[in-house]
Amino acid sequence: MKKTLSIILTGVITAGLLAGCGAGSATVSTEAEAEVEAEEIETEAAETEEVSAEAAKEAAPAAAENEAGDRKIVVGANPVPHADILDNAVKQVLADEGWELETVVFEDYVLPNTSLESGELDANYFQTLGYLNQQNEDAGLHLTAIAGVHIEPMGIYSEKYSSLDEIPDGAEIGIPNDPDNGERGLNLLVQKGLLTSIGDYGTDENYTADSLSKDKDANPHGYKITPLEAASLPLSLPDLDAATINGNYALGADLPSTYPALSIEEFDDEASIKRTNFVVVRDGEENSEKSQALAAAIQSDAVQKYIEDTYKGSVIPSFIDPE
Repeated sequence: MKKTLSIILTGVITAGLLAGCGAGSATVSTEAEAEVEAEEIETEAAETEEVSAEAAKEAAPAAAENEAGDRKIVVGANPVPHADILDNAVKQVLADEGWELETVVFEDYVLPNTSLESGELDANYFQTLGYLNQQNEDAGLHLTAIAGVHIEPMGIYSEKYSSLDEIPDGAEIGIPNDPDNGERGLNLLVQKGLLTSIGDYGTDENYTADSLSKDKDANPHGYKITPLEAASLPLSLPDLDAATINGNYALGADLPSTYPALSIEEFDDEASIKRTNFVVVRDGEENSEKSQALAAAIQSDAVQKYIEDTYKGSVIPSFIDPE
């Protein structure tokens, strides 16, 4: 800066001398003006450097904030057990690797997928492959599973009866109203001998729950099959004789301790894959740094131990990859 000012000053003074060869007063005036101009230039330069330094100081926290934001993973989940597992086990595993986990809790099965599709979430964790595939097809979503975490056995619950044998003919039995979980509930009723089959449910769009209620071959006891939104089944249980309820909603309503399941699902290898709850991301983001970090953390030994110690069989670890 000083060298530049010297050159400018020298040039100005030289020009003044050349212009004032015939008049001494003009030369003195020009030299004074040059000094003033040089001082102004130096002041402006100092002010510019000060502003630049201040801007850099202000930009530093913003850059750090952006960097921190890139290390944040936002996951949508149902409350129990999904959000509990994320907050009480996965969060610390990710923190040890330099990641921040934010859990967004949803009470239903629809918004976690639409929120992920729209980019509000980095991932979600609440659903089976069957439900995911059905939602992709029916709602035009573009989501894919990356890591299996656990199985929640669906159970048959009742506030009126203490065993399956007590359920009378013609009893009203609730099932989830979405296709995948509805069929799952009906298959549980078949598995436990309450139905002989599910008839054409799931294969014929004209064959509804009402059709099954009237189908004497598939439903010899004449049970009234009532589809309801899955999350509402625990609340509707007092008005029903029994209901097939997903494990997360049963746990959320504390049913295992207040009204223990009359019976729960049994699984072979095929059923285990079908009933595993997966971490899901948008298509094309399966191998992103965030997705891989989340998958590794949620399938860690620490998370397996938390599931086994906390739920004692009502939630079962199932660390498998989607097929």
